[in-house]
Amino acid sequence: MAVLTDRPAAAVARRADHGPRAQVNRVLGYAILIFFGLVFLYPFVIQLGNSLKTEPDAAANPLSPIPDPVTLAGFERIFAGTNFPLWLGNSLLVTVLVTLGRVFFASLAGYALARLRFRGRAGLFAAVIAMMAVPPVVLLIPKFLVLKQLGLYDSYAGLVVPLLADAAGVFIMKQFFESIPVSVEEAARIDGAGVFRTFWSVVLPMAKPALITLTILSFQGSWNEFPHSLVSVQDPHLFTLPRGLADLVSGSLGKGTQYPLKLGAALLATIPVAVLFAIFQRYFVRGANEGADKT
Repeated sequence: MAVLTDRPAAAVARRADHGPRAQVNRVLGYAILIFFGLVFLYPFVIQLGNSLKTEPDAAANPLSPIPDPVTLAGFERIFAGTNFPLWLGNSLLVTVLVTLGRVFFASLAGYALARLRFRGRAGLFAAVIAMMAVPPVVLLIPKFLVLKQLGLYDSYAGLVVPLLADAAGVFIMKQFFESIPVSVEEAARIDGAGVFRTFWSVVLPMAKPALITLTILSFQGSWNEFPHSLVSVQDPHLFTLPRGLADLVSGSLGKGTQYPLKLGAALLATIPVAVLFAIFQRYFVRGANEGADKT
């Protein structure tokens, strides 16, 4: 009888989902999403359009997305008249090293906090959470003093080493490792695997969504990192893309708006992160949902 009484309710629910009111709500919802999507994309369209304009056209019509005429002079000047290739190489080197380091150290720390039992574990995790609440700008002056004291100022090590530790990455990995059944590790220990072997060969391959999430966040964060480069290097040969773009915006190439050059350089700097996120988007969403479900 329970099954029979449930069927009419289910049929009513299905009819409600496909009724005129539901269709209107669905169309309205998609219209709102499309509207805000266009609002979000419009600045990027403006950026692309201005990078393809001439200097007078960009100065006269900065909010028009249509260049008249279309020219690549801005991009030619980026590579011929600035240190953009050097900044790009520095950013790639620093970003790859920081991303690999963050993923490795955050995975180790997250696994230790999730699985190992030791005195002070709760307090250590509380300290990690507290670090996430500290504004990064507060640490700029202490970071500069420490780099000077250790002799790392104005070096690639000064650009990379302070960014290797990331509290948010540790939190993400800990939450994901806690969602993995302990029985998987117990089977590995019965076979004679040690703690690190169990972590490296058994648990870590199962954390692929979280690793990809952390990789994207680390790559994006280190690629766009500007305040740290501001206090860690002064040599123009060590400038990363954010520092170099800030130098362009400040007028290092002379007077004038120079919108095509500046916006073209910013567009080129945006492409690697956009491509990375587009490729691994589904893994990013899955890893974020894992952490949200666990919390």
